[in-house]
Amino acid sequence: MGRLTSVAAAFILVSAFAGAANATQTASDAPARAQSRGVQLAGLFGETDEEKAARLREDNQDAQIADLTQRVHDLEQSLQQLTGQNEQLGHRVQELRDKLDSQQKDYDYKLCSMSAQLLGAGTAPDQSGGALPCNLTASAGAAPEGQATFGSGGTLGTLPQGSAPDTRPQFDAAMNLLAKAQYDEARAAFRTFVDNNPKDPLASQAVYWVGDIAYVQKDYGAAAQAFAEEIKKYPASPRGPDSMLKLGQSLLALGQKKEGCLTLGAIKSKYSQASASVLSQAASARAASCR
Repeated sequence: MGRLTSVAAAFILVSAFAGAANATQTASDAPARAQSRGVQLAGLFGETDEEKAARLREDNQDAQIADLTQRVHDLEQSLQQLTGQNEQLGHRVQELRDKLDSQQKDYDYKLCSMSAQLLGAGTAPDQSGGALPCNLTASAGAAPEGQATFGSGGTLGTLPQGSAPDTRPQFDAAMNLLAKAQYDEARAAFRTFVDNNPKDPLASQAVYWVGDIAYVQKDYGAAAQAFAEEIKKYPASPRGPDSMLKLGQSLLALGQKKEGCLTLGAIKSKYSQASASVLSQAASARAASCR
């Protein structure tokens, strides 16, 4: 009986402690349950002012980033288009340059071929006549000094400067005949000088005088041959522009209109150093005969 009483007392004591513990646990969970109910209630009334301001700032930043991204994309497309256009323009410019070079070479070759025909020679070294190949190039030369006018037939040009000591007397002798208006003798003397001294510094001058005298004498066939020889054999001669002008005029006088007009039209492109007077005379001759 005493043992049963002791067990019952112990059970009652344990139950009391358990109830106290449950009460304590229930009290500790109360704030959490209350907080959970508070959050749910707060959600029923929408965003707070702070939350709304933060969301608007984020939306605004996103919009700005999207706008900048689109602008960068547009600029990249514009740059690609401009790059493509620039490449097309560069290609077009190169095509025009190639076309001009081709036209210049065509002018030179036609002029050389025509000169070879007037000289009775071929246009290549292996053809009859021992002609030089048709690779004429324009070269700048020093302007001759000492303008002089001889005879009543017109201006014969300028006096040349410089020569080898052993050939200068021969050239001076021909010039003296020209100064005395002995045109036939002077023309023959210049021709002899060229034939005997083809590589002399004054050879190109002598050829020019042969043609110029023939032109003044209205022997246009002989003049055309001499001027063609001057252009072909001595392309760097300072007499080149004058020779080309008078070659064109001689051809027109011979009735070779096509060849004469072609020659006159090519002076400026072949001789960039041609004087204004030469270019003006060429333009006048073309205007009168090349319509």
